[in-house]
Amino acid sequence: MDATAVMPPEAGRKFEKVLQILDQYEWNKQRLVPILQAVQEEYRYLPEEVMTLVATSLGIPAAKVYGVATFYSHFALAPKGKYVIRVCDGTACHVKGSQELVDALEAKLKLSKAKKTTPDMMFTLETVSCLGACGLAPAMVINDEVHGQVAADAACAIVEAIRQQEGM
Repeated sequence: MDATAVMPPEAGRKFEKVLQILDQYEWNKQRLVPILQAVQEEYRYLPEEVMTLVATSLGIPAAKVYGVATFYSHFALAPKGKYVIRVCDGTACHVKGSQELVDALEAKLKLSKAKKTTPDMMFTLETVSCLGACGLAPAMVINDEVHGQVAADAACAIVEAIRQQEGM
């Protein structure tokens, strides 16, 4: 099915990348998870209007798309920063001081449990149950880069280095 046939031209341009993703996956509703993964890679989260477009285009209820998006913790329904910082709070990391990392990073980035992303969309701070790096406790991952045995001041220095690199 070609959603552009029922869509105004300006909407087609707005959702051009989504339509390309749907083409790539042959508009196959059985491939919903990889379609959503590709959409999230493009937008860094799953915008509601895009999930609705995907549902309509695949001929499935929007509730099903939303259900899949909320079931898997990998998916995000709110925008995330360019740099996603995940601090492990599993048992080994917690015992070795991961909460100190979270507290220091929240203070440095002016974030809180309720506000996880900086206003400039540069950083998002999340705590996760396990990173699978217990031997490196306390551990954090920034995007795909693992930082192990990191102290609170070192975590803040890493963030500052990223800011410098970004010209901030």
